[in-house]
Amino acid sequence: MSEAFVCSVCGQTHEGLPTQWAWKLPDAVWAIPEGDRESAADFTEDVCAYDGRFFIRCVLPIPFTHPTDFFGWGVWAEVGRSAFLRYLDLYEADGSTEPPLPGTLANVISLYGAPLGQPVLIQFGTASERPMLRLTNDDMSPLAREQRAGVGADRHHEILKALGAL
Repeated sequence: MSEAFVCSVCGQTHEGLPTQWAWKLPDAVWAIPEGDRESAADFTEDVCAYDGRFFIRCVLPIPFTHPTDFFGWGVWAEVGRSAFLRYLDLYEADGSTEPPLPGTLANVISLYGAPLGQPVLIQFGTASERPMLRLTNDDMSPLAREQRAGVGADRHHEILKALGAL
């Protein structure tokens, strides 16, 4: 049986199972009534500023134990002003040699009970890659455990079913 899905971004049918799930905005910005959102916050697909707060869209990878790939949670991280400005400086450059910067999770990943404000480390990538998030070593949450250990095919299917993608 061949598995396929229709991409919500490009509208095309792709073979295999989805390997990413993303939030369009940080939860704090998404909570602004739709009619007020664009005037209250300044945002693109990659960065957001709202009410003196700064956000960067990132990927929180959960490695697979079956293929050599990962499931990417496309989440937002809240960062300090200096980290935000540094990201903007490197936006069209290779920032992969920069040291990781601290931030906090700006989307609730309800499947894990991952709360807003969960500490993360942000590693910038090349100009064509979104930054990657790593949960801290002392984090013992289910999300952090899966990020360290990876997930098998059964868990991948379980995640997709919980998201309504299967």
